[in-house]
Amino acid sequence: MNWYLRAIQHYADFKGRASRQEYWMFMIINAVIFAVLTFIGAYIGHKLEVQAVYGLFILIPGIALSVRRLHDTNRSGWLLLLGLLPIIGQLIVLFFKIQKGNEMPNRFGVTPY
Repeated sequence: MNWYLRAIQHYADFKGRASRQEYWMFMIINAVIFAVLTFIGAYIGHKLEVQAVYGLFILIPGIALSVRRLHDTNRSGWLLLLGLLPIIGQLIVLFFKIQKGNEMPNRFGVTPY
């Protein structure tokens, strides 16, 4: 849960780097929370509203974390825009996010913990 809270605390920090563990733990926790909220929303009859509110809450922190993840692989955060291209662009961005980050400091900062 600390990984999730760390991303929320740095919700608008587009500088620096994020490790693979930090990124993927955030995504897993985010998926679990989204699933729980989906069930709660379906139970109360407002599934789309609950999902939309949570999606808006997590939008900026998710983008900032993705940019920091790309920085860890010594790539510009602007490459995240490739994800707007159907399928191939999303696969390219996913490939970048899966890669191991630089073990030494790079132009975006020191190695994340």
